[in-house]
Amino acid sequence: MAIVPYALTRPFLFGLDPEAAHDLTLGSIARLQNTPLQCTWAQARVSDPVTVAGLRFPNRVGLAAGLDKNGRCIDGLGAMGFGFIEVGTVTPLAQPGNPKPRLFRITQREALINRLGFNNEGLSSFITHVKRAHRFRREGGIVGLNIGKNAATPIERAAEDYLIGLEGVYPHADYVTVNISSPNTQNLRSLQSDEALDALLGALVSRRQELAQQHRRHVPMFLKIAPDLDDGQIAVIAATLQRHGLDGVIATNTTLSREAVKGLPHADEAGGLSGTPVLQASNRVINRLRAALGPVFPIIGVGGVMSGADARSKMDAGADLVQIYTGLIYRGPELVTESARALAQR
Repeated sequence: MAIVPYALTRPFLFGLDPEAAHDLTLGSIARLQNTPLQCTWAQARVSDPVTVAGLRFPNRVGLAAGLDKNGRCIDGLGAMGFGFIEVGTVTPLAQPGNPKPRLFRITQREALINRLGFNNEGLSSFITHVKRAHRFRREGGIVGLNIGKNAATPIERAAEDYLIGLEGVYPHADYVTVNISSPNTQNLRSLQSDEALDALLGALVSRRQELAQQHRRHVPMFLKIAPDLDDGQIAVIAATLQRHGLDGVIATNTTLSREAVKGLPHADEAGGLSGTPVLQASNRVINRLRAALGPVFPIIGVGGVMSGADARSKMDAGADLVQIYTGLIYRGPELVTESARALAQR
């Protein structure tokens, strides 16, 4: 158990602007990770080893991409008991993201709205940070690297950015995630359509084969998709994943729906909604994917996990692994342990 309970620090953090609290927290973790002061948030990892996509995960609970966009805090975040950490989304070139304010809490529903827009330091800086993280991996942790496209890159040239990202992160990743589902980069979700997805995955899989030969190692590649998909779209994505031989799918990103937060402060802000309101939508997509993909295709479930019971609901829907993000902000590191125990007992 962490020496300083999150319940003591949350009121202070929630008294700050959401993005200021985010930057303060990550800055503190980056400075204090791998020092004696890491004990203030560190806790023992629940052991529940499982092999998915050829990788041995020490437990089934991971951190979703988006929290640590620049890969600065892998060791520090890993000390919270995660079995795997996914960092990014990284784009080939640094970019500031969308104008502030761009992150909003809806505490009545344990939710966030963000329109950050892939703000990050760029691929070169990202790789430098990832290469500095040693302890988490030495202790068995798995690290996923999440790639995207620059906002200034026309959507018809998106594949170029993803190929640059794949080549850059490949030597340093345990797995690579292709993010085509953020609602905060214009037209990005159009890459989930049939022809666009087919072309993108075809290019990435071809380049991955070359990189596997060059580096003499196969790095699994996952696709991250949105919750705002109908059954027909899910079926097309599932078929495309299998046709191109991808290693897994991450379901899901944030939602554009506001039905669950209608009338609440900040509910009408543009961006993706995460937290409790996305749980059922995410689970529906997981359930449809499992039916379409069969019993063994790897699925990582993410969206709305605020308790151990929520984590179990992802597994019940068909997920092999579970990620959290907004729940960590509302519940703190204890959610990692609670979720990992719930899945181990399941």
